[in-house]
Amino acid sequence: MSTHAEDDVIAAVSADAASSAALAAPNADRAVANRTRTFDTPRLRKDFAAQGAFLYLEDFLASEVTAQLIHSARALLDEVNRNYLPGHKQGGSVSRHTIDRLAPFIAELYRSKELIGWLEQLSGDKLQVSPVDDPHAYALYYYTRPGDHIGWHYDTSYYDGRRYTLLLGVIDDSSCRLDYELHTRNPDVPDRPGSVQIPPGGLVFFDGDKLRHRVTPAGANEMRVSLTFEYVTDPNMRPWRRFISNMKDAIAYFGFRQVFRQLAARGKDRA
Repeated sequence: MSTHAEDDVIAAVSADAASSAALAAPNADRAVANRTRTFDTPRLRKDFAAQGAFLYLEDFLASEVTAQLIHSARALLDEVNRNYLPGHKQGGSVSRHTIDRLAPFIAELYRSKELIGWLEQLSGDKLQVSPVDDPHAYALYYYTRPGDHIGWHYDTSYYDGRRYTLLLGVIDDSSCRLDYELHTRNPDVPDRPGSVQIPPGGLVFFDGDKLRHRVTPAGANEMRVSLTFEYVTDPNMRPWRRFISNMKDAIAYFGFRQVFRQLAARGKDRA
C-alpha cells in the first residue's frame, strides 16, 4: 500500500471512530456472563484438553462488546508503535499502558471475574492477571500495511508458572490467517496443523508454551486488529528473565520509551 493509500485507510477508520465517540461501554461482567451461560462449558473443556490446551470459537463476544472493542481499536490508531524484525515480524502494537489511559473498557474486560472464572473452567488452572508493569498483559496488534505478519513462534512464558493467551478478533478486513500446530510439545501425539481466520468477536484460547503459531501476511488495502489478554498461574519472574522480557517488548513490540518509561515511573512510585 502506498503512503497515500494508507493515509486514506487511516483517515476513513478515524472518521468512523469519531462518529462513534458517544458509544457507551457495556458492563463487562454482565456481557460475558450472558454469553458464557449459553455455552456447553464441560464439552469445551474436553475439546481444550484434547487439542493440547487450545480452543477456537468463531462467535464468543457479545455484539455490544465487539462494537466497543472496534471503537477502541480505531480510536487508538494514532498510538500504534510500528515494528519490524526482518524475517520474523512486521506490524504495529499498542500496549496495556496506553490502553489504561485511553481505552479503559479493555482493562475492565481483562479483569472481568466472569471471564477469568470461565477461562479457569477451561484450563483447569487458577488464573491471575499479569503484573501491572507487564505491557503484554493486554495489548492490541495492528496489521495495516502489505506484508504485516508474525512468523512461527510460541508465546513463551518468562514467568515461573504457565501463561495463557486469550486472543480476541476485533477488526478483520484482511486475508490474514492464524496458522497453528497442535501437540508439538507432546512426543506421544502427532503434530496436527490447523488454520483459522478469526472474525470480530471470535476467540482463541491456548497455553502459550504449547501452541506453535503464526499470522500470515496482510495484503494491500487490508486491515486486521486483534486483542490479546495474558493470564498467569504464578506472577513471579526472575530478574534475568524480566530483563529479557523487557528487551523483547521494547524491540519487537512497544518501543523503548513505552516500556522503560513505565518501568522508571514504577521505580519512582516505589522510592
